[in-house]
Amino acid sequence: MKKTQMAGLKPEHFLWEITDRIAVIRLNIPERKNPLTFDSYSELRDTFRALAQADDVDAVVLASNGGNFCSGGDVHDIIGPLVAMEMPELLAFTRMTGDLVRAMIHCGKPIIASVEGVCVGAGAIMAMASDLRLAAPSAKAAFLFTRVGLAGCDMGACAMLPRIVGQGRAAELLYTGRVLRAEEGERWGFWNSLHEDVEAAALDLARQIAAGPVWAHGITKTQLNQEWNMGLDQAIEAEAQAQAICMQTRDFERAYRAFVAKETPVFEGN
Repeated sequence: MKKTQMAGLKPEHFLWEITDRIAVIRLNIPERKNPLTFDSYSELRDTFRALAQADDVDAVVLASNGGNFCSGGDVHDIIGPLVAMEMPELLAFTRMTGDLVRAMIHCGKPIIASVEGVCVGAGAIMAMASDLRLAAPSAKAAFLFTRVGLAGCDMGACAMLPRIVGQGRAAELLYTGRVLRAEEGERWGFWNSLHEDVEAAALDLARQIAAGPVWAHGITKTQLNQEWNMGLDQAIEAEAQAQAICMQTRDFERAYRAFVAKETPVFEGN
């Protein structure tokens, strides 16, 4: 399958840069704490879909902007128009937002959320759907859907959040919409770690991941998601097959030769 180059991407509705094979995405309405709009939803979905075939990106950082991550769906651009829509349009919208999460899951690249300040609604979902979540002490996550008369089951939250923080804690967050602050979120396992300079920490982690066997990382991401729906015997067999495939890569041989030579392996992603 033909690979694509993402370095020349010029999105209209968020900021994008690639450095050292790490893509950094940040929403860009900092004066309103970076809400999502119809356009940014769809453009993000399309970008993550394209990342599945990108050969110039090995990891993705979802970064904050102006001290905040994302304030969820824009009240005027999204919530107001939704009130006037009929069921077919509403379902098209909710399926599109779910497709953003699907695209993140299936993009084949590890995604690190670097969260400062407000991270609520669909912003909390984007953090949840990332592979790793790093937070600043200022981070405040909340699944606010009940606050606007909606169910907590949005964009996969009822499936994914219990796997991160546990069923009871997920139920509390989704029923109440309350704020999960940084230290509590780290204790619960929602945040992997807290950092004063969270973006620097996220980029360091992304560089560490990108220096590893990136093709094998894609296998890890696939298995982490597919094994949710497998029994233990099925999962063990799936991992046996996946690992045997990885053992055919040149990176596996490179690691062996580096170990014998007492050198640090240099992986090339093949």
